Amino acid sequence: MRRSPACVFRQRWLTAALFGLFGSAPVGAAEMIEERIESDQLAFSIEKVVGGLENPWSVAALPDGRFLVSERRGELNLIDADGSESRTLDGLPEVSQRGQGGLLDIALHPQFGDGDHDWVYFTWSEPVDGDSRSALSRVKWQGDQLGDVEHLFAQDRASSPGRHYGSRIAWLPDGTLLMSIGDRGIEPPRAQANDDHAGSTLRLTDTGDAPDDNPFVDYASTLDEIYTQGNRNIQGMVVRQDGEPWATEHGPRTGDELNHLTAGENYGWPEVSRGNDYATNEPIGETSKPGMVDPVYVFEGRFAPSGLAEVTSSAFGDWQGQLLAGGLSSEQLVRLQLDDNQVARQEVILDGEIGRIRDVRQGPDEAIYLLTDAADGGLYRLRPAD
Repeated sequence: MRRSPACVFRQRWLTAALFGLFGSAPVGAAEMIEERIESDQLAFSIEKVVGGLENPWSVAALPDGRFLVSERRGELNLIDADGSESRTLDGLPEVSQRGQGGLLDIALHPQFGDGDHDWVYFTWSEPVDGDSRSALSRVKWQGDQLGDVEHLFAQDRASSPGRHYGSRIAWLPDGTLLMSIGDRGIEPPRAQANDDHAGSTLRLTDTGDAPDDNPFVDYASTLDEIYTQGNRNIQGMVVRQDGEPWATEHGPRTGDELNHLTAGENYGWPEVSRGNDYATNEPIGETSKPGMVDPVYVFEGRFAPSGLAEVTSSAFGDWQGQLLAGGLSSEQLVRLQLDDNQVARQEVILDGEIGRIRDVRQGPDEAIYLLTDAADGGLYRLRPAD
């Protein structure tokens, strides 16, 4: 059952009071937000695990049940499973915080926990002489603290302004990783340039090199790391259980896309777009073009996608195998049911209940985890209701 306006007001007042008392430090423990929300296929609950996070960007679940949560300002937080305790970890590099920059995605190595591969990978905006560029690094996990940082990859050129970094990470079954890099916002045609990492996804080894079987390694004019091109700004990416990568990316004014990523393909931006110019509201480019891949799905309105997960837990019943996409300005969580790699059905399952959704993750404990992007953001847990 949804709460009354008075109840919502009291909860927001309490959150504001706690934030004012404790500053930007995460505060908990877990608090039930919605005991039961009915959707077409499932009833579920929403619980806040912890609040007081300053513009969190990504969450990763550790094998022991605790969470790592990145904040864009450059902080990495270690949070107990119930949100009762949290602390900031030292040892990460200084990030460029201009605009949309900062400490961005985090992901554990696929073999994390065996001792030899206890690495936490992170993307960040690296400051370079007043400009910045998207970079990938990893840090050794040593129980409750961070060890040495290894810098693995940085995009080929720094630029301004501080936006469209992309920066999602997703691991492929062969142990390589995909990393998205946005078009950086100032020169959209960079997404069509073969000698520029901007506006692309990259495929890298776990040490940051270009694999020998990348689609363009035999093309002298194209950077070896490039996996796909023509991507405006991917901020949601997941590799499904069948091994296939999917991504959500920001269009300009509307035109936000869901794409099935295929090695060597071009997804069109800015020559092809389903969105409009911010100033004139006129269409940008063509709606389709030979040699460029059409989106699988275009979200309604100004969805502003960030965070994408596949529901893999059988506890979610009919949701299993479907995608959940988070939205920023829309404050929505959208369920996408796929059939033969096409969207057969979509449903808005959250619409403003928790705010701007930055990240969406399937947890190992048969729950879905959501991060909200705000000065007082939070980590939320979505579970099937009894």
